[in-house]
Amino acid sequence: MNLTLHVWRQSGPRDEGRFETFKPEGITESMSFLDMLDLVNEEITVDGGEPIAFEHDCREGICGSCGMVVNGVAHGPEKLVTACQLHMRSFSDGDEIWVEPWRASAFPVMRDLVVDRSSFDRIIQAGGYVSIRTGSAQDANAIPVPKPNADRAFDAAACIGCGACVAACPNASAMLFTSAKAAHLSYLPQGQTERLERAVGMVAIHDEEGFGNCTNHGACQEVCPKGISVDYISRLNRDLLKANLTGVEPGD
Repeated sequence: MNLTLHVWRQSGPRDEGRFETFKPEGITESMSFLDMLDLVNEEITVDGGEPIAFEHDCREGICGSCGMVVNGVAHGPEKLVTACQLHMRSFSDGDEIWVEPWRASAFPVMRDLVVDRSSFDRIIQAGGYVSIRTGSAQDANAIPVPKPNADRAFDAAACIGCGACVAACPNASAMLFTSAKAAHLSYLPQGQTERLERAVGMVAIHDEEGFGNCTNHGACQEVCPKGISVDYISRLNRDLLKANLTGVEPGD
């Protein structure tokens, strides 16, 4: 495949960035997108240049660290896949491909395609957990959980925190991520005790980190590699309303 690759290069958070153009050789349709970048980096290194920095770990669509924008779409043109699951057969011979990092003030670019997503960690620290004593492991049927609730909790827990929702949102909102992390607990009995405090605390940090507000644009669910629905945002908003009506504050 003959491709023209335009990749965002940036030395650090305070440096100016720019696109650099590459015309790699030896690209095949069977390669994954990250394999293609590895090949480009080999060519750059042989020529004495600085390889393109991009983050990855599992390469199985589990960890979410490989996030990047490909031709204007978070994770690329295919739905329900991460960048590491994207293959070159999704492109055609002669294509131009533009690759850039997530664009959000809450995700500062560290280098090239690598962004700092630690803001997500701080949202989790604000309430994405259960702190009450739940005791030792019990039989699976000891605490009854309705099947629909278990399914919704499982679907929300599928969020891998990649940040595609933020990159796609015109407001750079992380409400899909925040609502998923709140919902996978609020659907279960163990999560009820701190349910409202969790919603208030996580949204407060969401706003402090510089993420924008949700305006129901819906782009977040379209690019989510796990297919998480914006319905979870509605659920989180209802919990916030209940918290406001009952006077619940962060840390209560």
